[in-house]
Amino acid sequence: MHESEIASSRPSHTTRARAIAVAVIVALSGLVPAQAADVEGVDVEDTVSVGGVRLELNGAGMRTVYIVKAYVAALYVPSRSSRPEDLLSQQGPRRLSLTMLADLSAEWLAQRFVAALRDNCLEHELVRLAPRVERLVDTMLTLGQTRKGERIDIEFSAGATRVSVDGHALGPAIPGEDLFVAILRVFVGERPIDAELKQAILGR
Repeated sequence: MHESEIASSRPSHTTRARAIAVAVIVALSGLVPAQAADVEGVDVEDTVSVGGVRLELNGAGMRTVYIVKAYVAALYVPSRSSRPEDLLSQQGPRRLSLTMLADLSAEWLAQRFVAALRDNCLEHELVRLAPRVERLVDTMLTLGQTRKGERIDIEFSAGATRVSVDGHALGPAIPGEDLFVAILRVFVGERPIDAELKQAILGR
């Protein structure tokens, strides 16, 4: 092989520099790029749009109660992080999606949700949130019975939390960012509703 052919077969300085730059950026970020996932047969999107803002999948996992596969939960945020405190302090639009894996009563879901919320909030926070949590629970109860394959989205945008089922709004928006933060604590707080699910949502 001629010297010219050997030279042309080697990566250029520019190519090597670009590869090194990409490696450094990924290393400094501490996180690999989010990828679309399949969790228990549920196709979890890697990005969504809420309030005109592009959100990234932070993590997704399955909630199991005893031997029942209840739902797949996925959290979408403006900036991914494996630290709960970072996720709880972020501002702007966010989405928590629950895709049902079984037919479950809305009352069953609401009871466990409220119990986990109480475990992760201080007394004065619960007092402040109480009227809005009641509205949220009332909205959830209008479902009556969830169906396998349904996706329940709990979104925060424009200063309010909204609930929808398969893209259709369910009840009125509930104001206050503190309500959505309390909802996030149910999943990534100190006493999460499911410890393994918390790790999955954190992308760990």
